[in-house]
Amino acid sequence: MTPPDVNPQVPDDGITIGELARRTAVSPAVLRMWEARHGFPTPHRLASGHRRYAEADVDRVRQVLRRKDAGTRLEVAIAETSAPPVPDRPSIFAELRRRHPTLAPHRLRKSTLIALSWAIEDECCAVADRPVLFGAFQRGAFYRPSAPRWAELARVARSAVVFADDWDAVEDDPSGPLRATLGPDAPLRREWAVVCDSSESTACLAAWEVPGQVGVPDRQRVFEAVWTVDPSAVRDAARVAAGVAGAAGVSLPAPLLEDLAGPPSTGAAIPAGANALLNRVVAYVDRLS
Repeated sequence: MTPPDVNPQVPDDGITIGELARRTAVSPAVLRMWEARHGFPTPHRLASGHRRYAEADVDRVRQVLRRKDAGTRLEVAIAETSAPPVPDRPSIFAELRRRHPTLAPHRLRKSTLIALSWAIEDECCAVADRPVLFGAFQRGAFYRPSAPRWAELARVARSAVVFADDWDAVEDDPSGPLRATLGPDAPLRREWAVVCDSSESTACLAAWEVPGQVGVPDRQRVFEAVWTVDPSAVRDAARVAAGVAGAAGVSLPAPLLEDLAGPPSTGAAIPAGANALLNRVVAYVDRLS
């Protein structure tokens, strides 16, 4: 039986606290304080009582620092970094809830989701330089009314990808966004999402459709939704969307994938972006009510 203080994933010659401190620029005293207050990072203890860390702990500590630099509170950054890994069949909504537990879900009608989506698309593309855009529409028929709008978005974006179950109901448009076809067991088939990732403005909306709504008019269908302008959360959503696109056979440029793999830019101003986005949301909801 493995002793309770032994982590079998960390060899006896794992990283010392001094080495972890050197490679992350976080002092041993701060690392010990994080462990005492937040249970992170969790070391393996040798029989002598000395701490040893896994190689992966270096990246986890760096992730916490990147999230802190983006304005996230320490305890939230640690909770997000310690979240379980992305599942094999990823969901944008589930990943945001997993990695960002402070995002509060709200039940919204589809008509409100449309207003939120328009606000995100407009605000992001009004101030962002060459944003990366993803949109999940569930069905091609739901995307069809938005096709002209997304053709314009694709024109100003660095990359734009839309997801649906099939595209039979949508005319081909070589100048529009890239289209990813969702498999029969893809979680995104039940989700509505808009992700806008750029260095100037970030925002995303993700929602999953509540079951048991047979016969409900389309715009009255209810979704459980989260939305945020936090650059770290938006980057996580963009990574999931890029992974789903790749699995669906959509080839994104290698430099773009490399950028999404890295930390978000700290140039996006969260308070200003939130205020501007809220103004647009209020205007759209008022128009649609």
